[in-house]
Amino acid sequence: MRKIYFLNFLIITSLLMSCKSGQNGELVGAYNKKFKNKTIPYGMVFIPPGRTLIGMTDEDISFYQGTPSRMTSFAAFYMDQTEITNAEYRQFVNWVRDSVAVTSLGRSGAPNLYMPQPAAAAGTTASGQQNINWKAIGKSGVLWGKNSAYKARLQNMYYSGNDALPGKNEFDIRKFRYAYSYLDHDLEAAGRNDPSKSRQDFIQTYTDNPTPGKANEHPSVSIYPDTLVWKLDFSYAQNDPMVDSYFNHPSYDGYPVVGVTWDQATAFCNWRTVLYRNIAAARKQPENVRLKYRLPTDQEFEYAARGGRTQTKYPWGGPYIKNTKGCLQANFKVGRGNYTDDGGLYTVDARAYIPNDYGLYNMAGNVAEWTVTAYNRSATSLLSDFSPNYVNTAKGAKVVRGGSWKDIGFFLQNSVGTYEYQDKARSYIGFRCVSDYPGNALN
Repeated sequence: MRKIYFLNFLIITSLLMSCKSGQNGELVGAYNKKFKNKTIPYGMVFIPPGRTLIGMTDEDISFYQGTPSRMTSFAAFYMDQTEITNAEYRQFVNWVRDSVAVTSLGRSGAPNLYMPQPAAAAGTTASGQQNINWKAIGKSGVLWGKNSAYKARLQNMYYSGNDALPGKNEFDIRKFRYAYSYLDHDLEAAGRNDPSKSRQDFIQTYTDNPTPGKANEHPSVSIYPDTLVWKLDFSYAQNDPMVDSYFNHPSYDGYPVVGVTWDQATAFCNWRTVLYRNIAAARKQPENVRLKYRLPTDQEFEYAARGGRTQTKYPWGGPYIKNTKGCLQANFKVGRGNYTDDGGLYTVDARAYIPNDYGLYNMAGNVAEWTVTAYNRSATSLLSDFSPNYVNTAKGAKVVRGGSWKDIGFFLQNSVGTYEYQDKARSYIGFRCVSDYPGNALN
């Protein structure tokens, strides 16, 4: 008897579920597969949605030609706790170096360094796409060890002939180029009603062989930092030791990377996105388990720098640059010829000083930071009062925020920004990434 009751219960339950699945003509929705997205990415902090006054609040704006103060609202996002360090950027450089090397060997020359090709469907040929086996490359010495089976065939990755120094085997950093593509929503928006346009016209492509005259095809990005910025930025200064050691010496591993252009920083963000999505795919997670990495907007940077406070002059609150013990709270130019009273002559460790209330380090000082925002002093009054940003598809100047080790205290203010051309690398400009949060709050 109990079995009959249980059988009836199963039949009724299945009927109810079939009704819920829309078989009775009801609107029940087509829901995406749920997945956990509450985990804060490693090395980042959660910046909650909110509002704050953006712009100058306690200065005479009739003499300062900066942004006037206004209330602005922001969506939630993740942000790196620190500037991207030399060690973190070197992971990108090594990835590009290894991918260039493996590609030069080819699948036939190094089959174990590629993922197995999928079997071709009936009546078709196998795909020629070459997927690198990063797990195999990660084993010690596979590519660059003394006993590497590929050592002789990878000599093309080093300087040779008159470019090589006697007795030295140095990587030819000119070969470290990153190619990628992305769908440009600004191009999409501008050309959506143009019947002559197709989707390919909205895809920005960085390739080793761009088509001449094609506006949305560009040369692949040379990603090695320009170490000569330590000499080029300053006349008559003995900065040769920084040229030789800053990016590659272990003493500077935790220091912010510099000598990186806006284009290189943007390429890094794309690579970081792909790096995680490959892992997500291996775990059978959807592609959007984490939204893409990018540079922060100009005003997102200011919102995050304020740490949830309103009308504060500096990330630590202010209004003073020193704390109650008389210690300077950032790395900047203290006075004429005085760079050392804050604890560093040049840059300092990316986790130096006390973080702001969101847990972000060095949102003022150390290195100024690239933003995704195009520089235009006239654009402020036109911007939206929620998630504002000004973009320009043409190459040009980008807003730089936060002030640096060589700047005076004025540039450490939350509301003060400056600019640099996107193809220029500087010894005082670095960057950090953000990733948008798909929702309102973690809890």
